[in-house]
Amino acid sequence: MVCCLAAGAACSRGKVYAGPKAPGDFDKRVAQYVKLHKAARAEIHGLKQTDSPEEIAEQQAKLADLIRQARRGARIGDIFTPPVAAAFRQLIDNTMRSTQAPRILESLRSSSPVTRPIQVNEPYPSGVPLQSTPPSLLMNLPQLPPELDYRVVGGTLILRDVDANLVVDCIPDVIPRVGG
Repeated sequence: MVCCLAAGAACSRGKVYAGPKAPGDFDKRVAQYVKLHKAARAEIHGLKQTDSPEEIAEQQAKLADLIRQARRGARIGDIFTPPVAAAFRQLIDNTMRSTQAPRILESLRSSSPVTRPIQVNEPYPSGVPLQSTPPSLLMNLPQLPPELDYRVVGGTLILRDVDANLVVDCIPDVIPRVGG
């Protein structure tokens, strides 16, 4: 039995709920990607903390280019393999049938519709807001390392590289589309 209501919330017994167990070999594939991300990051000499939007964009572009080169043949399903995608679909379907569904749908209504398709190994589309994924949906998905996050655009669940702003993988048509 899970005694916590939110991901990362401490329980009265001192346990922390970190979401469901990752399906299939999802954790292994995520770990392999993070290793690639860290290797690419290490190649960028002189990477430094900055508040300059121009420097941040330049560093992001360098990191994205290195990762894209290393993943030249990347395609949908590299991380969200068919069995993993099926498990995610079930997790999301269960969540969307719960009492949390109205709050999730209301949160997603504030997002802007995508005017172009999402492509793996390409930047997250400019002009599409980086809407936060509703916490009540996140708590029902496997936890990710800090290099990655989940995003929802239209009905697509996206696995995104935070620093490189790259679409790592996605599951199309997994979340009911909502009107704007």
